[in-house]
Amino acid sequence: MGCYAAAFRHDGRRKVKLPQGLLCALLCLLAAWVANAQGSSHPRLLLTAAEVRENADSWRQSEYFSALLKRTQERVDSYFQTAPEVPWPKDAGGGYTHEQHKRNAAAVWDAGLLYLWTGEPEYSNHVRGLLLAYSDLYPSLPEHPQKKEQAPGRLFWQSLNEAVWLVNSILGYDAVYESLSTADRSRIESRLFRNMVEFLSVESPQTFDRIHNHGAWAAAAVGMTGYVLNDSGYVNRALLGLKQDGSAGFLKQLDELLSPGGYYQEGPYYQRYALMPLVLFAKAIEQNEPERRIFDYRGGVLRKAIHTTLQLSYNGKFFPINDAIKDKGLDTFELDYAIPIAWGLTLEPSLLSLLEGRGTLALTGDGLRMARAWEAGLGAPFAYASIQLRDGPEGGGGALSIMRSGSHPGHAALVFKATSQGMGHGHFDRLNWLYYDNGREIISDYGAARFLNIVQKNGGHYLPENNSWAKQTVAHNTLVVDHNSHFGGVLQAAEEAAPDTHFFHLGEQTQIASAREANAYPGVEFTRTVMLLKSQAFPAPLVVDILKVRGNTAHQYDLPLYYQGQVIESTPPLVAASTTLKRVGNSNGYQHLWLRARNTIERGVKYSHTWLAGNRFYTWSQIANARLSVLMTETGASDPEFNLRHEPGLLFRVEDANRVTFVGALETHGEYNGAREFTTGSGSRIAAIRRFGAGDKDLIQIETITGERLCLAFSYDADTSKTHAISLPDGNFAWAGFHRRFSC
Repeated sequence: MGCYAAAFRHDGRRKVKLPQGLLCALLCLLAAWVANAQGSSHPRLLLTAAEVRENADSWRQSEYFSALLKRTQERVDSYFQTAPEVPWPKDAGGGYTHEQHKRNAAAVWDAGLLYLWTGEPEYSNHVRGLLLAYSDLYPSLPEHPQKKEQAPGRLFWQSLNEAVWLVNSILGYDAVYESLSTADRSRIESRLFRNMVEFLSVESPQTFDRIHNHGAWAAAAVGMTGYVLNDSGYVNRALLGLKQDGSAGFLKQLDELLSPGGYYQEGPYYQRYALMPLVLFAKAIEQNEPERRIFDYRGGVLRKAIHTTLQLSYNGKFFPINDAIKDKGLDTFELDYAIPIAWGLTLEPSLLSLLEGRGTLALTGDGLRMARAWEAGLGAPFAYASIQLRDGPEGGGGALSIMRSGSHPGHAALVFKATSQGMGHGHFDRLNWLYYDNGREIISDYGAARFLNIVQKNGGHYLPENNSWAKQTVAHNTLVVDHNSHFGGVLQAAEEAAPDTHFFHLGEQTQIASAREANAYPGVEFTRTVMLLKSQAFPAPLVVDILKVRGNTAHQYDLPLYYQGQVIESTPPLVAASTTLKRVGNSNGYQHLWLRARNTIERGVKYSHTWLAGNRFYTWSQIANARLSVLMTETGASDPEFNLRHEPGLLFRVEDANRVTFVGALETHGEYNGAREFTTGSGSRIAAIRRFGAGDKDLIQIETITGERLCLAFSYDADTSKTHAISLPDGNFAWAGFHRRFSC
């Protein structure tokens, strides 16, 4: 149902066109009459009228919920001490007008919720005043003066923000709907909401029908508005796309953006962002059309997506793969709503424990019931698990593997990224890995180059260095061939292929993930196997990394490793560039690396690098079956505006080789206590790493300074019916399947 339609004569021929405002007013009045005739009532999105009546007094019995509501009241009362400005849009992201319109939409939502729970008319009046002001402003707005060319908005520089604004505002409007006069409803709906729906859908098909987080927000905004305005046309448009054939829209978003296990292909940072419109619209669908059983769609993929979002974190922060701002974690606004919705669907006790120390929660019926259950002591610890999350709509787009030593905050966690590209927010970092321990990021990923909403830094948008550094392969802990990024840094080429994740194993003592990448470079294939091991020879979990590279011709192979901490020692020692700094290279990210020190290590000789992070020591030990150059690097070169963080790294280089195998191990050891002034175990326990190859098979031997040996054998074939063997002077080693661990 649009805001501009043709009238027809009784014989079906077009007669006249009614003015837009008059037609919309008539349509709104008709919709309101139908709704009243059917006995429908508001709110009808996240809360229902029945829930509000049911919980009119019980919310006061929850100390947690009452405290949240009180803080919301204080915030909203302060905001409305003077009438909020509704400015003419002029600023890009982070600028005053941009942020003011965001604040106004949030205030509309909050004030609407307060009206539902308290019944105080001042909150309804706040919503009414702002929405009427926007009803006066919006019809006259052209495209935003700072518009993004691919998807400009009117209130904001991009239509994505417009959709988010509408989601916030329609929730507030839904909450106060019954308190508004028919004239106010008509004005707000015809001049504001219907105009916004048309702009976000019919006038923005490139966004609305796009399978992307922008499309998810647009569909949610249009569909939720449809439910509130009792317009089934808007709802169907949101569910099925502009063509109404299911080739786009919300259901298609659920089909293609999420894997069967609920992993979102842009990665954790954008998973929590895309989760918001998906679960809010799904909740609205459930409230209005329960017969759709939307939370059972695709085997309950939305329920799985909420749980997956929680698993994509360590010590409360999301794994910073792809474009990710590293401050984001489980305390994010999106999970304030997703967690209660998940709990309302499943009543899982472990979800209740996530309220501990959280301090924020949705002021909805689900939120209230969850708070009361937690206060009643019904919670259980949430289990952060070792898990492999398949990528792609059918699960065939690679995988993210998470291997943990436990579920407590200080456990060790190894993350192996063998996923698909992740659309435009993806980085060129096939078979990258990260490591966490003792509540910290130890082997790190840079994440995105961006200062979110800081105007002085490119208007709060992604910095130029996001493309020149953060997305480039050399910015990650994975293979770089001939100074070039994977797929030449071309998004379309990277989108067409995914890694082959050919093995994943979880055992009490041994956890392994392995994948192969055959498309990142012409004529080069590389296989990476990473392990998290427990052994009596080591006091903490041990990480082992095997990277096998096979090229048709000779190449230069670089293997970066980025870590967090203060250097303690390098063995053999590196020669420092103590008076003059040079860049490592001139392009593809290398131009942003300073060369701080270097040395050359002969074939098979172990290089060790120890650093201190927090109160623990970490040592990386590296060998290769070729002469190895070791470069110590630091980010910050070619950075005239000081946009990059200065972070240390190592770069292991093999030149002029067809085939090479890198073997590395990361051990955690010792303790540094500055307060008590003692240090223990600051030295590595690894005396030697040896690799023995036989065809495509490998046996890795790790020997400690006390003579203990750990042997790891690999066939790289997951077929357990096949047997394999390697003969060494020390004896014969035989096994079946992909791997076996020996005491040797």
